Amino acid sequence: MAKKQKRKGNSSNSDGASVQAAQEQIAPDIRSFLYVGGRDCQVAHLRQIASKHGAELIHHDGGLREAVSRIDTVLPSVDCVFCPIDCISHDACLRVKTGCKKFGKTFVPLRNGSKSSLERALQTMKERNDERRTS
Repeated sequence: MAKKQKRKGNSSNSDGASVQAAQEQIAPDIRSFLYVGGRDCQVAHLRQIASKHGAELIHHDGGLREAVSRIDTVLPSVDCVFCPIDCISHDACLRVKTGCKKFGKTFVPLRNGSKSSLERALQTMKERNDERRTS
């Protein structure tokens, strides 16, 4: 189990704080991640953002059309999970959080389902991983 590091500075941006907390546990490189919830019309854009960062996005709609139980089958194969808290059912969010604990995956709550929110979170995680490699 990785040692927790003290956070440096306070962030007024809640996305930054969430990513910073998740960063303490994240694997060095994100190759694939699960994105649960969000808006269906943005999934193609989110895939482009993931691709730009060298990762594969696996999307679950959070229980609208897909069974929430599918989350449990996908979790073991991903590096981490992103979850926009404004566009997800309570049941799906709870399933994701408990599944992440069970499988030892990093859970990153996003303030909203916007493209910029995911972009910011991925960029922050990349910068922090780069810092770790150089130190």
